[in-house]
Amino acid sequence: MNSLRKGLVIVASIALPLALYAADKPNKHVAKPPDSPIYVLTNDDGVQHSYVGSYIAGGTQGAPTLTFQKTVNTLRKGIGGGFFATPRVNLLADPSAQCVYASNAATGDISVVDLQSQSLAGIFPASPNDVGDANGIGIVLNAIYLYASYSTSNTIATFSIQPGCQLSFLSDVAAAGLNGGSPAGMALHGDILVVAYADGSIESFNVANGAPVSNGDAQNASGFAQAYFPEGVDITQDGHFAIFGDSSVPTTVEVSDISSGKLTPTVLYTVATPTHAVGPGLSAASVRLSPDQSLLYVTNNDGGTVSAAFFDPRTGKISRGCTSQTLHNFYNPWGYLGSLATRDTSGTGGVLYVAEFGFTGSYIGFLQVQSDGVTCSLTEAAASPTQDSFTSGLLSIQVYPPRPF
Repeated sequence: MNSLRKGLVIVASIALPLALYAADKPNKHVAKPPDSPIYVLTNDDGVQHSYVGSYIAGGTQGAPTLTFQKTVNTLRKGIGGGFFATPRVNLLADPSAQCVYASNAATGDISVVDLQSQSLAGIFPASPNDVGDANGIGIVLNAIYLYASYSTSNTIATFSIQPGCQLSFLSDVAAAGLNGGSPAGMALHGDILVVAYADGSIESFNVANGAPVSNGDAQNASGFAQAYFPEGVDITQDGHFAIFGDSSVPTTVEVSDISSGKLTPTVLYTVATPTHAVGPGLSAASVRLSPDQSLLYVTNNDGGTVSAAFFDPRTGKISRGCTSQTLHNFYNPWGYLGSLATRDTSGTGGVLYVAEFGFTGSYIGFLQVQSDGVTCSLTEAAASPTQDSFTSGLLSIQVYPPRPF
């Protein structure tokens, strides 16, 4: 199952007492004060009312906790589902970030929250031709532009980022997979925007001048013949490799060298290939590198577990790491895993958060990460999961302060 249809995607205001600095210098990296809280942010994606939730990371080093703080009704609507790996809530990868951007798939727009004033800064539509109510609207951004992928119209809209967390719609371009798929996962690094279409194909775009221009490298990934379809994507900190998580029966990821500014044929890593093994599990649609890039975290979306594979950022090679036990409450009452995020902005990330999409309720699971570079473990915390009482459609989460790339 590579998508969950019909629900709500609204994300907006978060009442967070965040210590934010250098508002007039969005590109300057500002260190987080040691006592600054860490927040997990959710796009609750409700079909009647949608919220952004905020949860405070706490507990001791050996016993992490996650405590609900507040939700804010965005007054917009989502679809309560869609592609597992679509990034529905995002912020600038910088601790000086002032704004949270969230997509509303049912109403087809982007809500923006000013974190400093803890208020909704605005709701911004793209073109009337940009529609995302099939499987969601993804968001990636840099300090100048925000890109939103629309899964119904198969388009990517470009917005310019304005002062005060405002957006200005500029243009949109067609973006469809070779086999009729829609944009699912997206990742942005420098001048390259990488898209996975969830139909077996992938493509990259040059965004040096703002609006995406195809690099002419649309291709089926190496797992296409086995029905391993890339859905999620992450890019290394230096922009050398794009890593795809596949919607597939076994846990399968693929790596493309993008150092030339274009995609190259992917190298396939799966449990079925001993020299390129990842780990056991069902599916791998969502992927996320640890802050130090030593581990690649993978949600086994259909199997209720999370895997970590060792990653070499110099070569792009992946080797078997570890897989968690089945997470608490799997299939009763939640049934699928969504996106991943780490608590810490350095090392392995310390604690790994994962969105748990519910049948009758949604949760945020959290696991402790241990690694010595040779072996690793992912152990669900005793206090996990924390319920998201405002939706059964949770698929997308983020953490503030964000990972630095």
